[in-house]
Amino acid sequence: MELLDNLALGFSTALLVQNVLYCFVGVLLGTAVGVLPGIGPTATVAMLLPITFSFEPVTALIMLAGIYYGAQYGGSTTAILINLPGESSAAVTALDGHEMARQGRAGPALAAAAIGSFVAGTVATVALAAAAPPLASVALKFGPADYFSLVLFGLIVSIALARGTALKALAMIALGVLLGTVGQDIYTGTPRFVFEQRELYGGIDFVSVAVGLFGVAEILRNLENEQTRTAIVSKVINLWPTREDRRRIVAPILRGTGLGAALGVLPGGGHVLASFTSYAVEKRISRRPQEFGRGAIEGVAGPESANNAAAQTSFIPLLTLGLPAHPVMALMIGAFIVHGITPGPNVINDEPALFWGLIASMWIGNVLLLLLNLPLIGLWVRMLRIPYQVLFPMIILFAAIGTYSLNSNAYDVYAIAFFGILGYILIKCGCEPAPLLLGFVLGPLLEENLRRALIISRGDPSVFLTRPISAALLALAVVALVVAVLPTIRRRRAVVFAEED
Repeated sequence: MELLDNLALGFSTALLVQNVLYCFVGVLLGTAVGVLPGIGPTATVAMLLPITFSFEPVTALIMLAGIYYGAQYGGSTTAILINLPGESSAAVTALDGHEMARQGRAGPALAAAAIGSFVAGTVATVALAAAAPPLASVALKFGPADYFSLVLFGLIVSIALARGTALKALAMIALGVLLGTVGQDIYTGTPRFVFEQRELYGGIDFVSVAVGLFGVAEILRNLENEQTRTAIVSKVINLWPTREDRRRIVAPILRGTGLGAALGVLPGGGHVLASFTSYAVEKRISRRPQEFGRGAIEGVAGPESANNAAAQTSFIPLLTLGLPAHPVMALMIGAFIVHGITPGPNVINDEPALFWGLIASMWIGNVLLLLLNLPLIGLWVRMLRIPYQVLFPMIILFAAIGTYSLNSNAYDVYAIAFFGILGYILIKCGCEPAPLLLGFVLGPLLEENLRRALIISRGDPSVFLTRPISAALLALAVVALVVAVLPTIRRRRAVVFAEED
């Protein structure tokens, strides 16, 4: 009954006119950036973050969340129609979705993706509502040593899911943690790494780092290697799947939903891993494995369900532990903080309307996405004809204006340029910026809990091993690090990211 009362509170919040409006704006923008290759939800959320600072906290978070899971929907449209995934997790959908489109069956492929996404999003939202309260209750029992080990475990696991070698991912995390220490010491107030620059005493601005690394750097990369995006798509007909299609997609949708819901909580790229894992499972257990890669509808329904379920359950560690499972979730932590809310297990008690309103809005967003995607396919494809040389300067201009408006400080705009160039250099060197952002967000939390635990234990480092929860998490971190560097795992990661590209 308590869960029903909480959901009633959530829907009463989410159904307020302004919240429904901004939920619609979020999923609309998310679908658009999912369709347009080279932008993605991370860059979009980073660049729209400054605009939301004047909103109510729940309204801002509903809109930003809508952008994220809306992009998971939108990425499948161009993957199916023109074999050009708009979002990384939609790369595997193109394998069979585009083959179906070439056979004149684009309609059933798009419908399978939309139906699977809706079912998975709905089920995963229920799972989020059911799992979040008990996890938050457990998290309240964590001490500083336990939190340190939990954050360390999350950072180590993200290495296994990052592009490139494990060593490069580890270096990016270390660089992110180092950048997170810039500013005044949290206990003594001593300036660290400020190089006598007054603007650095308060630390490096989170929004500038995010916009630079994921907005400007991604734009520079796309301008260097522009893809032809001319869409020549015949009219999509017979949108509704046949009875045989419906029979074949039921089980993949259910399996994909389960896989995505489980893998979405993993730090790094759980939604990408979920879609590839779902495809591999469907191909392995299918009675018609020879059809995969040649237009098997199961190869569309399963991965699309998995990546949308993962998009929803990636909010579980954010809302219950204050830990991001994905770069977009790191940006969501930034949104919590700038609105004066500390993300973590206390949110469910301190801000119940925000907590349950955000969860309820995800179901509303899934309904809106179902209504948006299929009827507006023609619009999404026409968006692909917008020239890069028009689109990208506008994006950078609005991002710079939004960031400057936060503190009215030109230094933040210079920081965008610096981190944009840094991000571009890192990408050219084969390093993924996502672990850097996770390290930047979690670094201060790691340091604070490390020092707090040592202060409480009077400098005794054995406190991390004598507390059962902390010891178990450290053991899991060691296992995750060993697994990440095993030759077999390295080869599997290389195959996945090669297919994604």
